[in-house]
Amino acid sequence: MVDVRFVASGPLRLWTERTGDPALPAVLLIAGSAAQGISWPDEFVARLVERGVQVLRFDHRDTGRSSVVDFDAHPYTISDMARDCLAVLDGHGLASAHVAGASLGGMLAQWLAVHAPTRVRSLTVMSSSPMGHDPRPVWARALAGEPADPDDLPPPSPAFLAHQAAELPPGIESDVALFRVFNGPVRPFDEPAARAMLELAQSRAVDPAAAAHHHQAVWLPDPELRAPLSAITAPTSIVHGDQDPLYPLAHGEALATAIPGAVLHVVPGMGHVMTSPGLPEEVADLIRL
Repeated sequence: MVDVRFVASGPLRLWTERTGDPALPAVLLIAGSAAQGISWPDEFVARLVERGVQVLRFDHRDTGRSSVVDFDAHPYTISDMARDCLAVLDGHGLASAHVAGASLGGMLAQWLAVHAPTRVRSLTVMSSSPMGHDPRPVWARALAGEPADPDDLPPPSPAFLAHQAAELPPGIESDVALFRVFNGPVRPFDEPAARAMLELAQSRAVDPAAAAHHHQAVWLPDPELRAPLSAITAPTSIVHGDQDPLYPLAHGEALATAIPGAVLHVVPGMGHVMTSPGLPEEVADLIRL
């Protein structure tokens, strides 16, 4: 059973999709920065449904079919995006859900577990970093060619920084090249599947350029992100690849240390995305339910 609908988050309309029996417990999937709900692979969703849950995926504001925001006139923060996640639950009449977020979505998931604990039945943070960590010093040192600060979390990999420095023209080929880097060098990269997802995302976006607003939002001051992760009470799993080029494994280890009782699952050969054959199903089995 698939239920596609728009829900309201204040003045915004968010595209949502619910798959599975609505009488079953729900899993809310929160995609990463500039990513649409469809970035969660169909195989991943299907595997979760097989595990006996319903699955919600949605387009963030400024992505896919959801509302486009005039960011200059109405700038928003990570906390505002997290409140959109609550609106998705409200729009489907759900008091709570198992919450799984990847990359920036993992930070939104952390926010929910800290600031809306009654809405989070369990927490899975994938390929992410502690929500209160300021990456600017790390990135500045890396881009300047300076050695990493041993007292800070590590910078992105040289391969990722080289891709950023190449400044490829925007478009599908640039996106595919980025996903090849995100995949990492160990597991095979399913380029046809990645390309198909990226082409679909481009075709269904109201304004493809608007997703870049997420990159602006992450730099805005947001005091709510500084809340201690030690306040999280939801059963928590951290899922992290040992080949993640954006958030090296130390980021996942830091999360597991900061959240009481968190269990760390290190996925061998996994990068920052699930673009290797069989990986979506493998990771879906690690989602905390």
